[in-house]
Amino acid sequence: MNAKGYHVAVVGATGAVGEQMLQTLEKRNFPISKLTLLSSARSAGTKLTFKGEEYIVQEATPESFEGVQIALFSAGGSVSLKFAPEAVKRGAIVIDNTSAYRMDENTPLVVPEVNEDDLKKHNGIIANPNCSTIQMVVALEPLREKYGLNKVIVSTYQAVSGAGVQAINELKEQAKALLEGEEINPQILPVGSDEKHYQIAFNAIPQIDKFQDNGYTFEEMKMINETKKIMHLPELEVAATCVRLPVATGHSESVYVEIGADDVSAEEMKNLLNDFEGVTLQDDPSQQIYPMPADCVGKNDVFVGRIRKDLDRPNGFHMWVVSDNLLKGAAWNSVQIAESLIKLNLV
Repeated sequence: MNAKGYHVAVVGATGAVGEQMLQTLEKRNFPISKLTLLSSARSAGTKLTFKGEEYIVQEATPESFEGVQIALFSAGGSVSLKFAPEAVKRGAIVIDNTSAYRMDENTPLVVPEVNEDDLKKHNGIIANPNCSTIQMVVALEPLREKYGLNKVIVSTYQAVSGAGVQAINELKEQAKALLEGEEINPQILPVGSDEKHYQIAFNAIPQIDKFQDNGYTFEEMKMINETKKIMHLPELEVAATCVRLPVATGHSESVYVEIGADDVSAEEMKNLLNDFEGVTLQDDPSQQIYPMPADCVGKNDVFVGRIRKDLDRPNGFHMWVVSDNLLKGAAWNSVQIAESLIKLNLV
């Protein structure tokens, strides 16, 4: 390890995920010798505090990355496409939290609990997967390791923070207006729709991102394709339905999985998940103990509960998976990748 630490840049430092990245770097006492905070021209000049010291956010330019060793990107795909190659050209390793490079065959897509070794194949850019994919593959990995996976069907119940700070504000404003009998004028959700926006307060919107020609949304296709890539299972059968709920933070998922064995009990499955790094088991129906998004906020783990065998298929299981989408789904997974790079002597 570099005894003095590393020159770290955070791109998109003023956003919801950027804010969590800084908090996570501070909590983890990540070895930083110099910190550079970058954003769009609009947010440049903002003052942020890190470890008691005030930093002024600068507008990102190619020259911003001179001397940077690790660059955490979370400012939108177009920013990553523009500046990630510039950062790499100047010697930085980029950990990108957008969808820009996730399905690029030369870019590893990494969840450290699942495929840390893929970091060894990086060419300067490492992709951080979609938030809803990350928590699901962490819950699936111990099953894949021991039994193999045949099929996964997931329905997500996703928090509005996945669509940014504006979506959180819109949820609060709509809820207040509706409770006071006032009109609302939806402007934000669903993201991916240029024409229609719908009420999110006291509602459920079965669209996250744009619809594709096959009837699935881009968010659903991200879950399908990213799961296969991360787990190195191109033939795995995966289907997803992604829904936005009026929850501020914390994604929930109902996951049905068919494993490669018929004689496994729910108790064995619980023990397997309980022993897996990065998973917290919360599963005691007799005491009404199960994961809920309100309880996972601010925590790094993936929470799993409601584990039960399917009633018709001997190799089928159902589970409920919850995680803080801004932490494990974004900021913590990114910082975790950076920690893995140091551990593996790759930076």
